[in-house]
Amino acid sequence: MDREGTLVRSIYYGSIGSEATERLLERFGHEGSFLLRDSETLQGAYCLCVRKAPFVHTYRLMRFADGWCLQQHSGVGLRGFGTLEALIEGYRRAAASDVRIPPLTVPLDKTQLQYISPGQVFVYMETCGGGSSSSSIC
Repeated sequence: MDREGTLVRSIYYGSIGSEATERLLERFGHEGSFLLRDSETLQGAYCLCVRKAPFVHTYRLMRFADGWCLQQHSGVGLRGFGTLEALIEGYRRAAASDVRIPPLTVPLDKTQLQYISPGQVFVYMETCGGGSSSSSIC
């Protein structure tokens, strides 16, 4: 993660679970808000989570020899990018008809969360294991 740019470092939430991600995006996000977290099921992969009401959509990002790509349900990735930052920026600029993910409009910058409610600090708790009713692939 150290080799990534400012955008990725600001939206990377680490190993938070899918339920915590949904709560974050529902509470602090807007339509098109997005963040990046570790995959819960595949070590070394990340999940790009995007709020598109009434759901939070989750997409796995996989590392391949030539870079990163968004994993499709068939297991075959789409276009590759050299870095996670390039992948996210590529999908942010893509026309809605070119991709099958909701528009990435508002990065959910973790450094700004404490300023959303003056006087309150937002704390999230990492959870491990347990079944989730979420249908995400991570």
